[in-house]
Amino acid sequence: MRQIDPDFLALPMRRLADAALQRARDLGAEHADFRFERVRAETLRLSDARLEGSSDADDLGYAVRVVKDGTWGFAAGIELTAEAAVRVAEQAVEVAGVSAAVNREPVELAPEPVHSDVVWVSSYEVDPFEVPLRDKVDLLADWSSGLLRDPRVDHVQAALMQVKEQKFYADTAGTSTTQQRVRLHPHLEATRVEDGRFESMRTLAPPVGRGYEYLTGTGWDFPGELAGLPEHLAEKLKAPSVEPGRYDLVIDPSNLWLTIHESIGHATELDRALGYEAAYAGTSFATFDQLGTLVYGSPAMNVVGDRTVEHGLATIGYDDEGVATRSFDIVSGGVLTGYQLDRRMARLKGLGASNGCAFADSPGHTPLQRMANVSLLPAPGGPSTEELISGVERGIYVVGDKSWSIDMQRYNFQFTGQRFYRIDGGRLAGQLRDVAYQATTTDFWRSMAAAGGPQTYVLGGAFNCGKGQPGQVAPVSHGCPSVLFNDVRILNTLQESGK
Repeated sequence: MRQIDPDFLALPMRRLADAALQRARDLGAEHADFRFERVRAETLRLSDARLEGSSDADDLGYAVRVVKDGTWGFAAGIELTAEAAVRVAEQAVEVAGVSAAVNREPVELAPEPVHSDVVWVSSYEVDPFEVPLRDKVDLLADWSSGLLRDPRVDHVQAALMQVKEQKFYADTAGTSTTQQRVRLHPHLEATRVEDGRFESMRTLAPPVGRGYEYLTGTGWDFPGELAGLPEHLAEKLKAPSVEPGRYDLVIDPSNLWLTIHESIGHATELDRALGYEAAYAGTSFATFDQLGTLVYGSPAMNVVGDRTVEHGLATIGYDDEGVATRSFDIVSGGVLTGYQLDRRMARLKGLGASNGCAFADSPGHTPLQRMANVSLLPAPGGPSTEELISGVERGIYVVGDKSWSIDMQRYNFQFTGQRFYRIDGGRLAGQLRDVAYQATTTDFWRSMAAAGGPQTYVLGGAFNCGKGQPGQVAPVSHGCPSVLFNDVRILNTLQESGK
């Protein structure tokens, strides 16, 4: 079992927390919490098998957040002395005092049991920060060189992003948690230029909450995927342009995760649904008055938020408000049955308890309500991807994510992909180009005809979901099976762009 790094445990976080929280109590705060963080992020970038750039950032600091006279106050610091922590607590209380004059809604937090001195470490085997930089560069260079040896590939871009996040949390109720998690995202993209045209093809390997073992054999067949990339790229270059119209779609998890993120994940953040948040992704059509009645999709649609799933990017033991994380329903049998919550939103709408969705991306930022691992459940005993395809007379099989567009209500959208295959009489009949599927969120999910079985389920996701002002980024995963959708509008992107 992985342990918290000793060098992090040796930092004076408990002494600073005790000093800051006691000062906040003395100044009359109804609630105070202290968060001490170290976030290390390393990125490698290679172009045509040569190292193009690398970065290694290390962010260390702490924050104090208070509720004083029903108003939030927040301040952060980097000086690791008890005296400095006291000053940060005083600044947080001062901020609350200044803000109280314009605060029209007293802040109250949903109750949460005390979790005392708990430790949580994510599921990984090899800490990527313990692997020599040369080894990581050599692995990416070897993969890139293998692609470049194929005459159908002209250029290769490769990258590896790695993050280790360590947090200590304590609050005036008595909760204290110490946590460590690791995540990484490798990807390669091959490009071919031919007759004045170019196409690219990217690996489908998702970012994960795993260690370096993900690159060396556990969890993904990188050699197998890379071996097939030149053929996929060559076929795409010669593929015919799609004829616009309405088609049945079988969508692979490597594409559908992003549609889930944009049309369900953001739409069911309660702060967006209530209009408290609009930065980056707007508000939401799934307003609170529709809870329990909105027919989001077909009866085959069941969606959960889960901050506990193994290897999820948003997986953690306790959130940044000291809440024990859990799995919870969002859409059940096609009907909206839940939202993603933090403690304030849960109390504001009388929903009992938070479901653990508070997160701050650095010690200098206050926690926001952030997305859980929002996932579409497979059908128990459901069909394989091949079986879904075999039932389609005229359709398209969609693989891999690419560009997307969605409106500020999370309602009207358009998505493209890495590869599109024509389905003719239940069989794949070659790739198509210039494809995008377009719909409204409810029309799309109500057209869901069948979910694949557990054998088709894959956990996708992204490192960089944006929210808030000042902006923050959060990692999040979205699992789903392969899914059949009926009668979806298909656009020809070349025709739409007027080229």
